[in-house]
Amino acid sequence: MKFAVKAWSNRTARAGVLHLGNVAAAIDTPSLLISTRKGLPLFIPPDLLSSLPFPDSRLLHVSPIHFFQGLSIKTISKIGGLHQLLGLHDYGFAAFPRDSIQCLPEATSTNKTGASFDNPCGRLLIKPAEYMEMISSMKPELWVTLADEVPAWVSDKRNKTSVDRTIKWLDECIALSPASGAVFGAIVGGSSLEERRRCALEVAMRNVSGYWIGGFGLAESMDVRPALLNAVTEPLPEEKPRLICGLELPEEILQGVAAGVDLFESTYIYHLTLEGFALTFPLDRTQINASNLAPSDVGSDPRKINLRATVFRCVYEDTSLQRPSKKDATPIVEGCTCYTCRNHTRAYINHLLNVHEMLAQILLEIHNTHHFLGFFRLIREAITADRFEEFCKDFVGSRYDHLVEDGSERACL
Repeated sequence: MKFAVKAWSNRTARAGVLHLGNVAAAIDTPSLLISTRKGLPLFIPPDLLSSLPFPDSRLLHVSPIHFFQGLSIKTISKIGGLHQLLGLHDYGFAAFPRDSIQCLPEATSTNKTGASFDNPCGRLLIKPAEYMEMISSMKPELWVTLADEVPAWVSDKRNKTSVDRTIKWLDECIALSPASGAVFGAIVGGSSLEERRRCALEVAMRNVSGYWIGGFGLAESMDVRPALLNAVTEPLPEEKPRLICGLELPEEILQGVAAGVDLFESTYIYHLTLEGFALTFPLDRTQINASNLAPSDVGSDPRKINLRATVFRCVYEDTSLQRPSKKDATPIVEGCTCYTCRNHTRAYINHLLNVHEMLAQILLEIHNTHHFLGFFRLIREAITADRFEEFCKDFVGSRYDHLVEDGSERACL
């Protein structure tokens, strides 16, 4: 793995380029890691992965905990790792335990021997040796050391303990690390600025290829988050990449970018897709064709539409055949080049949602992933043009202006 910073904006937000062995082209940062279950996206089938922007979509996040119930470690190793197992030879894998949906850290059950996680199979205690055995069998391009993540409400004593354990496990993981794969040192500390800074300084002294910032998205407020992020990133060397998970909303992503974070794992697309929402905010000055929508149809957020809404509902011309007529025959976003918008309409996706067809989630995840990757492209362009701060104000302000017009509260932001 190779990484280099190529542009700065306000000396905090930065654009870089990441080279991974299996990915043919360099990945520009800030960039999004595609969330997966056992190495594959939740709804997008492997044959449609190539329809996503290249190479933006070629870095996949995988949680080793997903594989503790299923194929044995020896079986995965004999097959040749994740790339051979899944047939995704041109993709890069980033492995770390937490996935912010199914594998959430459980601070009250973590002890000095290992980290505890809640997952669909129950609560699981992962020891460094077990974790590294799984990493060795999976052969990811980059992996994160084991961490003791704690929520925002724990005591100062518990924050200190989390840092001590994480540093101890960092040294153990490095000692057991496989020959291949870039290691990212985990940085924690909860809501304590002092402990986060201490952890960052300790990890920066180790021989690691990058940094994973943990403990976010665990009940900390957006108001205190910038200070916590800066406490972590300021002591870190500039030449190594920073990865974070737990930041979901676009506003939260912008907070991370403003602090100098390069890679993001986010479940925002998953939640949107599951609820039937589609991203619609403009990209490359594309004008959204929303002239036929009332404000109540769009909802309180002008950046997405609810395709379950009745305004998109199909009208059945032949009740005996249940054959739908397309009430809204436009794509989700006019001018969008994703597979969904080039081939299907809002009315058709509304119909699929109403009849509970899984194809609805497939088409929505393709569009939302494509669109969210476009959001990251806008961020990179703003940093390169040294106008990131202006971009943030415009992006956040556009939503606030809409809420004011609707009479909504600012607290909705």
